[in-house]
Amino acid sequence: MVSTTTESPAEASSFASSSTSPYIPATKHILSKAHLEAFQRSKTHQDIIDFVEELNEDIVGKKLSEAGEGSERTRPIIGILDSVLEIAKSTPPVDNKLSRFGNPAFKTFYDKIGEASKDLHLRIPGLPHEAIHEVEVYFKESWGNKQRVDYGSGMEFNFLCWLLCLTKLGVFMKEDYPFLVLGVFWKYIEVMRYLQSTYWLEPAGSHGVWGLDDYHFLPFLWGSGQLKDHKHLRPKAIHDPEILEAFSKDYMYLACITFINSIKTASLRWHSPMLDDISVVKTWDKVNQGMRKMYRAEVLGKLPVMQHALFGSLLPFPKPEEDPELKKALEEEGIPEPDAHGHIHVKGETGWTMDCCGIPVPSAFAAAQEGATPHGGTPTFAGRSGIKPIPFD
Repeated sequence: MVSTTTESPAEASSFASSSTSPYIPATKHILSKAHLEAFQRSKTHQDIIDFVEELNEDIVGKKLSEAGEGSERTRPIIGILDSVLEIAKSTPPVDNKLSRFGNPAFKTFYDKIGEASKDLHLRIPGLPHEAIHEVEVYFKESWGNKQRVDYGSGMEFNFLCWLLCLTKLGVFMKEDYPFLVLGVFWKYIEVMRYLQSTYWLEPAGSHGVWGLDDYHFLPFLWGSGQLKDHKHLRPKAIHDPEILEAFSKDYMYLACITFINSIKTASLRWHSPMLDDISVVKTWDKVNQGMRKMYRAEVLGKLPVMQHALFGSLLPFPKPEEDPELKKALEEEGIPEPDAHGHIHVKGETGWTMDCCGIPVPSAFAAAQEGATPHGGTPTFAGRSGIKPIPFD
């Protein structure tokens, strides 16, 4: 179980006024395969896995429509996400007729979030004020990349880490876990859908999330968790329009399928091959097991994603003196130099894994048909080759 503090608000306030702070702004530490392997051996890695697993177990059989209004601890988080949405609505896309790629107005939105971040965090009950400068880094990095105007599972991972840090600080309790997924996380997805459609955020890495969704992974992991004990619905139900219409308001997996169908033409087989493959698995329990394994391997285990991960005092990165294997590897191999974007490109590998940047691909929201107007029209989507399915059954 993820450890949490038990200090009272009064103790937290006193602690925040201390002249010395144990908190440090979260920064990048994974610069090589050796760093990635050290992370995978670390307690931080296990804490993240445990958090994902516990949240998964706590939403089995629970519907989105039954999430409720949350507690006094979680309602302010919903308010913060509402404020992010308002900031986006007050920052409309600029006229960008000549480009199907990310809209420059996103950079303005990103800066506004940075300016508002501290005040937004001051709304969180029980959050020590001196911890804000550490946890807000995860929050600010949850909305996309300012330079590339893109979004991917690494940014989604930052939002997960933001929730985990707040949990470690005692902001949330175990009884809040179902709402953290069905209320808070799903609200985050709704805000992200607005940002993706408004600013035409490009899929980070150009490959989407391995044939799942251009941007997200966790809604499929937790969404299959919701359904894993369902008596009637089966994975093949994603191909039934009537079932999607009836149940997408209750289950995030089905909601994501409905969303994909709303912005892409052709079949899942063409633009979302992994989702199509998974639909033949017999049970949602099997799907959920596969998604959890896949998250470890394809998100937490991939350098192109995890080189952007952030570590501070709450989610610490192991020091070389604490990890003899890391120390030895760094002495033998050295540390690779990041490129102009701060990215590491692994030599000697083939496929998408060697490059987190890839070839820029327009957002599926971008008007793809000839003559369509910016931020309007019917988008189409080109299939992607080279995506290696991972067996789920």
